[in-house]
Amino acid sequence: MIELARGPLTWVAFALLVGGTIWNLYTRLVLARKDKVVYPYWSTPHAARSILHWVVPFASRNMRLHPLFTIVSFAFHACLLLTPLLVMGHAVLWQESWGLSWWSLPAGVADAMTLVVIGGGVAFIVRRIAAPEVRNVTTWRDHLLILTVIAPFVTGLLAHHQLLPYRAMVTLHIVTGVVWLAAIPFTRLSHMLWFVFMRGYMGSEFGAVRNARDW
Repeated sequence: MIELARGPLTWVAFALLVGGTIWNLYTRLVLARKDKVVYPYWSTPHAARSILHWVVPFASRNMRLHPLFTIVSFAFHACLLLTPLLVMGHAVLWQESWGLSWWSLPAGVADAMTLVVIGGGVAFIVRRIAAPEVRNVTTWRDHLLILTVIAPFVTGLLAHHQLLPYRAMVTLHIVTGVVWLAAIPFTRLSHMLWFVFMRGYMGSEFGAVRNARDW
């Protein structure tokens, strides 16, 4: 099972990630051209200004109104992206498979960042249950998606510390990671790919058309 997960399933996941991303990008570009609004309204300076204000902590008014959620969200996303790239076990696999090597995180730091991702995911689930304005637009798929995101971190932590049978946890870690990668282009996880375009268009419309801020 480990060899199946590390081999064919991983390649299938990467193929779905790349292929799905390319297809989604192409279809969105075609739809944007048919809409006859996106391209004419697009303003690179206003788009860049909007993106900058939404990727810097507390640069937007909405972030300042919800300081705790802002801290949790930024910490979650930073650890979500950096931990898989810099954790030592993954760095060793990159070097063995592709001859690529880079700096890796100390074990304690990697554990702390993993716990931040797990804790952030739990906080998002609690928020979707407790906050009426979020609960009203939440379905079971949203909860499942959050669990899909944090599952590789839970299984990776359990495997690293051998708190449960090691081979079973490693296999589950790889399988949940594969599911996570494959789901990116086809679920709301795709916001990590399209954030720049969506925020850029909103910044263009607000700034160049309405002469207003969107942050």
